[in-house]
Amino acid sequence: MSRVALVTGGSRGIGAATVLRLAQMGYDVAFTYRVEEEKARALAKKVEELGRRAWPIQLNLEELWRIKGVVDEVEKLGSLVVLVNNAGYVQRIAPEDLSLADWEKMIRVSLTAPFLFIQAAVPHMKKASFGRIVNVSSLRALTGSAHGVHYAAAKAGLLGLTKSYALALAPFGITVNAVCPGFVNTDINKEQLEKHGAEILRQIPLGRVADPAEVAALIAFLCSEEAGYITGATFSINGGLRMD
Repeated sequence: MSRVALVTGGSRGIGAATVLRLAQMGYDVAFTYRVEEEKARALAKKVEELGRRAWPIQLNLEELWRIKGVVDEVEKLGSLVVLVNNAGYVQRIAPEDLSLADWEKMIRVSLTAPFLFIQAAVPHMKKASFGRIVNVSSLRALTGSAHGVHYAAAKAGLLGLTKSYALALAPFGITVNAVCPGFVNTDINKEQLEKHGAEILRQIPLGRVADPAEVAALIAFLCSEEAGYITGATFSINGGLRMD
C-alpha cells in the first residue's frame, strides 16, 4: 500500500512547495485548497509528472464538520502517514478594532482546524505504526504582533498543541513538530513586502526573504525517516531575524 501525505492549504506558497517535495520523496499527496481550483489542478499535474498520485480537495477550513470525512477519504487512497497543517491566513488589524468574530474565525482556521486534522489522522498513523505531523506556525508566535494579536495567539497555540501531541504520540512512533517561518515570498506577504520591503530586508541578517521551497525543504525533512528522533521541536526559519 502506498504512503500518503496530506497537506492543508496546498495549492500555493509554502503548501505547494511542500506538496512537490513530498512527491519527490515518494509520497502520494492529497492537498486541500479553498478557492484556487486552477492552481490546484496545475499542481496536481506536476505531482503526476513526478510519478506520484495527487488529490486536490476543495475545503474551507471554517467547515470544521467536514474535516474528519476528508481525512477518512484520503486514507482510502493509501496509508496516511504524513500530515502537514499549513493552511492559514493573515489579517492585519489594530487590537482596538479586532472583533469577536475576527478572533473566533482566526482560532477556528489556524488552531481548531489543525487540532481536528490531527485527531482524525492519528488513528490511521497508529495503524501504520508510523507518522509525521508538521504544524506550520509563524515567527509571530514567538515575537507577538501588534497588528494581529489573534493571529499571533492562534499560532502560539499551535506550538502548545505540537508539544502536547508530541508527548502523547511518542509511544506510537509518531513525531509532531512545528515550523515558524519568517518573511517568505508568498502571496500572503506580497502587500507587506511591496509597501515595506526595504525596511523588512534591513532587519533580516541574511538580507532577503525566503523562497517557499526553502521552508518546504525543512518540512520535508521533518516528514522523513531520518527525522525519527525529532519530536516536540519548534524550528525557526527566518534568515536570522530572530535567533533562539
